[in-house]
Amino acid sequence: MDKEIYDLSERLGMALKSRGMLLATAESCTGGWMSQAVTMVPGSSNWFDCGFVTYTNRSKREVLGVRSTTLEVDGAVSEMVVREMAAGALQRSAAHCSVAVSGIAGPDGGSPSKPVGTVWLAIADRQSNTQAWCLHLQGDRNQVRRQTVLAALRALLDRVMQTQSV
Repeated sequence: MDKEIYDLSERLGMALKSRGMLLATAESCTGGWMSQAVTMVPGSSNWFDCGFVTYTNRSKREVLGVRSTTLEVDGAVSEMVVREMAAGALQRSAAHCSVAVSGIAGPDGGSPSKPVGTVWLAIADRQSNTQAWCLHLQGDRNQVRRQTVLAALRALLDRVMQTQSV
């Protein structure tokens, strides 16, 4: 078990539960790792609603409702795609907030404009407040994915701590 990920997941769970909130995840490059991280915590069913792993463009469209034009124009690893993934996770769940991630974990798949380690994250809530940002991570595939999970958990915790109870 990764203690840092577990501790962040536990703190996130306490924050969500104390506010009566549910979380949904929409993951691409992390392949379910964020969902696995939060469900390591006993009692996570009190604050984790569901997770969507949408690795292909087709699944992003069909499962989360990401628009084809967004994927064609911006590419899967982009601000607009993670914003639409986060919105789709909220629309398809009972969650109060969602996190979405899409990136290039490597070892290949990068380009000059989007090198390996480029990851986009978005956090959304039902009040239409969505934040998105790009990370430029270093390391091998596993290190990029782990850093992505940590960044997402930290960002979620910060966001939830600023939220009133529902």
